[in-house]
Amino acid sequence: MAEKRFNNTLPLLGMICRQERLQLPLWLAGLAGFTLIVAISFTNLYTNERELQEIAQSMINPAVTALVGPGYGIDNYTYGAMMAHQMLGMTALITGIMNILLITRHTRANEEDGRLEMIRSLPTGRLSNIGAAMLTAVIINLLLAVVIGFGLYTLQIESMEWEGSLLYGAALGAIGLFFAAVTGLLAQLSESARGVTGFSIGILLLAYAVRAIGDVSNETLSWLSPFGWVLGTEAYVNNYWWPIAVTLGTAVIVTVFAFYLNAIRDLEAGFVPSKPGRKHASFLLHHPFGLAFRLQRTGIIAWGAAMLMFGAMYGSVLGETESFFEEIDMLQEFIQPEAGYSITEQFLTMLMAVMAMASTIPGVMAMMRLKAEEKKERSENLLSLAVSRNKLMGSYALLALLHGFIMLSLAGLGMGLAGNAVMEESLSVWGFYEAAVVYLPAMWIMIGMALFFIGLSPAFAGVTWAYLLYSFIVVYLGGLFQFPDWVTNLTPFGHIPQLPVEDFKLAAAAGLTGIAIILAAAGFISYNRRDIEG
Repeated sequence: MAEKRFNNTLPLLGMICRQERLQLPLWLAGLAGFTLIVAISFTNLYTNERELQEIAQSMINPAVTALVGPGYGIDNYTYGAMMAHQMLGMTALITGIMNILLITRHTRANEEDGRLEMIRSLPTGRLSNIGAAMLTAVIINLLLAVVIGFGLYTLQIESMEWEGSLLYGAALGAIGLFFAAVTGLLAQLSESARGVTGFSIGILLLAYAVRAIGDVSNETLSWLSPFGWVLGTEAYVNNYWWPIAVTLGTAVIVTVFAFYLNAIRDLEAGFVPSKPGRKHASFLLHHPFGLAFRLQRTGIIAWGAAMLMFGAMYGSVLGETESFFEEIDMLQEFIQPEAGYSITEQFLTMLMAVMAMASTIPGVMAMMRLKAEEKKERSENLLSLAVSRNKLMGSYALLALLHGFIMLSLAGLGMGLAGNAVMEESLSVWGFYEAAVVYLPAMWIMIGMALFFIGLSPAFAGVTWAYLLYSFIVVYLGGLFQFPDWVTNLTPFGHIPQLPVEDFKLAAAAGLTGIAIILAAAGFISYNRRDIEG
């Protein structure tokens, strides 16, 4: 019976690998390449023990701890300890997203689009599809662990020895398999691919937030999060392997449960069924904007709660920033003192830039939904009615702009309310809000770019995500790696004045807004001229 349930799993595995022959190698190359480049950069940035120990002192800062994780090996802060501490948590977050998207594509998305029904009509077992998807996750995460582990060791950097390098890679592979298993389970519960992705990313962000709050306030709380487990390996310092066993063991248990639910449920059904809709459509659904909003309403609520929570989380640790930064000489190279402004206010600008890019993600996702609707041949149904292409694209563009504005506002308000509660010299909530919404022109460019590529050819829409990732790397690591000005100027976020330290620059905001309008206009023109996929 078990053999029949997994019948022809390997041919399905081959099919998935063929479908992913471009995406997964790019993910692997990106994660591995970025990790190795950062490791090499650390040796160029910090050339002696004094500099290493000075940067180690900044790791005690609760704001940094919440962002990257708890410091260990502080008394002897080697290159290996620095690498694992500052990079492992963020790389694990991206690895989790890679696995969530992978499993969703080949489980619930296949089912929702009717492809799984065609596969089931062939001599395949009930569990063959999910089995092939999970095997793909095992292969890519194993490759990731091996490539990064061996890659770090072959750099022959002092203190980055064999065992620590393998443990670093294993931690990434383990966290990837954990979120692959969670996504596989949620694919049995939710009836839509959108729901699976949303809930999976929600769990990932919640796990990251639990780890951050626990690392700052209560270490026991951190052990409730898989991010706390992998950071608890203390790679290159103590090299604990048992957290890897815990992570993999939990992933196996969750996977078995997902297989069980998949075996007993009906095709295209979910154990958490959607609520029955109204008998008659509401007035809002009479317009393309209302339909777009209804399709993304749950995502807007979920992202709004997440951004408010993350803003409050980072705001809550601003109160202790001043004392940790003012006596560390090396940090003065990254945050130059400005007359009349505290170190906390200057550090706030760095956090706000990161929050602004995080707030841009849901806005771009809202715009990308138009691409998904076209791919599923739903746009044709609307365009066959009295709905113009401009009205359809404009509805999604307006929703994306509103979505981004709401997320950015909630992040700024959350940080302002929590920050004022702990800062000795408080900044007004309006000051926090201004520091957030000043990034709107940069966000508009990212949404305009997504609109442009969707209008030109949906196949190139992924360039927008690559550009946003580039912006994040430049802004998040710009001070650390001391990138030249031209690198920062290639991203719109590099032209935004950092309030309240810098003055608002109307010319820069107008210029960025103008570029966003040009991109949007070109997108509308192209969308009206090209054929709709069908």
